[in-house]
Amino acid sequence: MFKRIPTRTFNSILLITVVILLFELMFFGGGFIFTALFLGFLMYLGWKNFDSLIGKILFWVGIVSLVLNVLNMFAVRFLFIALIILFFLQYRRSKNEPEYIKPRFIEDTKQQTETLTELKPLFQHRFFGDQKTDDVPYQWRDVNIHGGFGDRVIDLSNTVIPEEAVISIRHLVGNIIIYVPYEVEVSVHHSSMFGQLSIFKGHEMKLFNQSVAFQTENFQQGKPRVKVVTSIFSGDIEVRRI
Repeated sequence: MFKRIPTRTFNSILLITVVILLFELMFFGGGFIFTALFLGFLMYLGWKNFDSLIGKILFWVGIVSLVLNVLNMFAVRFLFIALIILFFLQYRRSKNEPEYIKPRFIEDTKQQTETLTELKPLFQHRFFGDQKTDDVPYQWRDVNIHGGFGDRVIDLSNTVIPEEAVISIRHLVGNIIIYVPYEVEVSVHHSSMFGQLSIFKGHEMKLFNQSVAFQTENFQQGKPRVKVVTSIFSGDIEVRRI
């Protein structure tokens, strides 16, 4: 049913929600920001010590409290109410204007659609939890994911890398480790609010609200090569030769 809703309508609702959110944070959000940072810190401590009972308690208390605080915001309430109203309007419209599905016959047999093959992504978007590539040989697919909490480990030694591979990761809290074979050229574009960068044990630096870029000497001409584009709010990235 929601597929029939114009994209412009969704965009308008989201734009109004963002305006309300900014207004709310500017004039009434001091307490919420402090509370959100505190609860996020509790979640981080709980996740790091999730094996213990106190870690589990801190983690789930942080999540439940943060969700309740978010639901109390005017912007979130507006978004829920707008979506509910939009749902009922669309439901009423579907009753008055039912969608008819008619068979379509191809008159020109020469016209053929292109054949597409769906590929299974190497990683799925996951807000919580660690992810790593298989320890056995696997078929390479470019990585383009975002996540919340946890570590990401990508081992390129167990796959056949094409002439040019891309790894794009946007993450909140956690570490990223990428193992690269010696014969592969590498380019790294990384941005971080808090964290540390380590590339081949020869380039190490602390980052604070910075963006950096490095590439191997023969990256432009050499193949195979891998382009790494990462963004982390708080966490370390390490690129190692293997």
